[in-house]
Amino acid sequence: MNVLAFDTCFGAVSAAVRYRNGRGEWVLCEAYETIASGHAERLLPLIGEVMDGAGLTYAQLDRIAVTIGPGGFTGLRCGVATARAMALATGLPVVGLSSLAVMAERARLLLGPSRGERPLVIAVDARRGALYMQTFGETAGDPLKPAELVDGQEVAQRLPSGAIVVAGSGGALITATVHRSDIECVLPDLQPHARQLSLLAPILTPVQRIGPLYLRPADAKPPSTLPLSRRLSS
Repeated sequence: MNVLAFDTCFGAVSAAVRYRNGRGEWVLCEAYETIASGHAERLLPLIGEVMDGAGLTYAQLDRIAVTIGPGGFTGLRCGVATARAMALATGLPVVGLSSLAVMAERARLLLGPSRGERPLVIAVDARRGALYMQTFGETAGDPLKPAELVDGQEVAQRLPSGAIVVAGSGGALITATVHRSDIECVLPDLQPHARQLSLLAPILTPVQRIGPLYLRPADAKPPSTLPLSRRLSS
């Protein structure tokens, strides 16, 4: 299955194509950039770069995959909207996976045997003293809890008991607020990566319409529909 995958959820943008070459070998062509803003401006150029690198047309793809959140509102919306547009233009099926699950798979590969059999908690700084958090078993396909937005004061109660590994930018908040010797915080710069999503995509189930996973409302509020006189008096 030839797959185009991309991610724009947090502090990076990435794209990857997993495809079979002329010799029948599975190959990955990928691009990744750490970026604080401008995800929308960089996503399509990165997709073009990996598609050109793979030497594929969209007609040769079998599936599109995108991270669906949680994440930054603008970046997340950009990725999902791009997947929707491509599906509409090409007729290709689309699959989605949470950004935290993709991070869990990347952490699993980076940590290797050093993790042992400890549960893996993906914790990402969601700002305002909160974390995006999810606990996984052996693999990204083995979530032990759903993804959630956790207030910093509730983190200790939401963490699993026993020895655990915490990966992601939220490790600093956990270290500062939870005083347990059986927690190991690693990979503070961990981000989702389209490489892992492209490898997981063939086992995911396509959906009719891909949608974002928002765990908190956007910071920006839509403009009021009230007349100006009523807005000033409210």
